Amino acid sequence: MKKLPIGIQTFSKIIENDFVYVDKTEIALRLIKDGGGYYFLSRPRRFGKSLFLDTLKEIFEGNKELFKGLYIYDKWDWEDRYPVLRISLGSGVNKTQEQLNDHLSWVMEDAERDLGIKCNRDSNAKKCFKELLIAAYNKFGKKVVILIDEYDKPILDNITDRETAEVMRDVMKDFYGVIKDNDVYIRLVFITGVSKFSKMNLFSGLNNLADITLNPNYGEICGYTHKDLLQVFNEHLEGVDLEDVRQWYNGYNYFANKVYNPFDILLFISNGKEFRNYWWSTGNPSFLVKLLNQKEYYLPELEHYEVTDTILDSFDVDTIELEALLWQTGYLTIINKTQDVFGVKYTLGIPNKEIQISLNRLFITFLTTQTTEQLRHQSRLVDIFRKGDINAFEEALRQLFASIPYQNFTNNKIAEYEGYYASLIYAYFASLGLDITSEESYNKGRIDMTLKMNDNIFIFEFKVVKEATGNALQQIKSKKYYERYLPAKGKVFLIGIEFGKEERNILHFEWEQL
Repeated sequence: MKKLPIGIQTFSKIIENDFVYVDKTEIALRLIKDGGGYYFLSRPRRFGKSLFLDTLKEIFEGNKELFKGLYIYDKWDWEDRYPVLRISLGSGVNKTQEQLNDHLSWVMEDAERDLGIKCNRDSNAKKCFKELLIAAYNKFGKKVVILIDEYDKPILDNITDRETAEVMRDVMKDFYGVIKDNDVYIRLVFITGVSKFSKMNLFSGLNNLADITLNPNYGEICGYTHKDLLQVFNEHLEGVDLEDVRQWYNGYNYFANKVYNPFDILLFISNGKEFRNYWWSTGNPSFLVKLLNQKEYYLPELEHYEVTDTILDSFDVDTIELEALLWQTGYLTIINKTQDVFGVKYTLGIPNKEIQISLNRLFITFLTTQTTEQLRHQSRLVDIFRKGDINAFEEALRQLFASIPYQNFTNNKIAEYEGYYASLIYAYFASLGLDITSEESYNKGRIDMTLKMNDNIFIFEFKVVKEATGNALQQIKSKKYYERYLPAKGKVFLIGIEFGKEERNILHFEWEQL
C-alpha cells in the first residue's frame, strides 16, 4: 500500500518515495498546449496548487523518468527543455514593507540557486527578477517558464488591516510589473493564489493573463474527484462508507466533477477514518468575524447567495465583498450557474458537512461570544428534535438567548433585527449538520426556515415585536407553507416564534402539529 503524501508538495519526492499520486499530467499537458502563455488559477489553501506547479516545473525541465506510468510520459518531447523561474510566497508573514522587500530578496536568492545565475550585488528584488529572466534566456537559449505560487499571500495576511494591505499590494504590483515588460523572454507564466485580485489593480497591463479558475477544462486541476477515491485510494478506504465521505468533504464545484480538498482525505485516512474538520482546523478565519462586524448580514442568506461574475472578479483591498471572499477561501462554493439578459449569475452555497458545521460554529461565536456553552446547547437541541419535543425546544431557546451577554446588545439595535434571532437559530441547527433550508420561496410566500429530521418536518416563522400578536404561526397557516411538504412520511410541526424588542428573548411561542 502506497504511503500518504501529507504535507508534501514536491513532485519528485512523491514519485521517488512511492507516495500516492493522483495523475494531473493530462491537465498539465492540455494547459501547455492550449495556445495561451499566461495563466491564473485561484483555489483555496491546501488544495494542491503548489504540487501542480512543481509538476509543471519537472515537465519543462525534461525530467522524463519521474513521469513513467503517467499520462504525459509518451506524449511530450522530453528533449524540449526550458529554464524555470519559480517564485513562492507561501512561507512567512510580512507585516511591513521592509519585511516584504526582505522576503522577496530571499525568494530571488532561491531562484538564483535554482538557475545557477547570480544577480548584481546591489540589485533589489525587482531588478534581480528582471536580471534572472534575461540571463536565463541567454544562458539556456530558450524562453523562460515563470511559476508564481501564493502570489497574494502578503496581501491576504493583512486583509483586515487595509492600510498595510494596500502597501503590500503596491509592492507586489511593482514586482509583478517585470512580467508585462519582458514578454519577449517568456515561454509560459502560471500564477496561483487563493484570491482573485482585480487584474487592473495587481497585474496592470498584463492583458493576456487567462483566468482559468472557472474554466471547465481545468475544473479538476486541483483536488481529488470521487473517481480518484475509488481508483487511487481504494485500498486506503476499504470498509469506509464513501457516501459519508462525500457528504463530509466533497462538493467544491469548478464546473467539472466536484472535488475534495486533498488535505481532508489524507488526514481522514491517516487518523483512522474519523470524521473531523481537518482542513478547517488548519486555517485562521478570524478575518470573517471582522468583516461580519462591518455589516448586518443575514447568515442563512450568505449560504445561498446570488452573485454576478463581476462581484467574483472585482476583489481588491478597498472593495472587499464578503461573499466573494468566502467563495475564494473555500467556505462557499458555486451551487448553480445561470445566464439571463444581465449576464452570468452564480448561486453560492456550503460545499459540504465539514464547512457547514465549522462555519456555523464560527457564526455562533460571532453572534453570542459563546464558546464553551455551545456544546451544551447543541447537545440539548439534537436530543429535542430527535424526540420531537417542541415544548422542550421553547425552553431551550429561552435559556439560549438568556445566556447571551447583555454587552452584545449595547449601543446597537440588534435586538430589533429579526435576522439576528433567525441567524442564531439557523447557525445552531447548521452547526449540528442538520438538514435545513432558509428563506425558501414559492408561489405563496417565503418560508423563514425548515428543518427535516427523522422524516419529521419543522416549519418556522420568526418575528420581532413590541407586544405578542400570534401572527407568526398564523402566517404559516394562512399561507399554507406546509402544503409543499405533504404528504409527509413523518410528522409536520408548525412553529411560530415572536421575539420581544425589549425582552431580547422569546415573547410568544406557538406551535401546532398537522
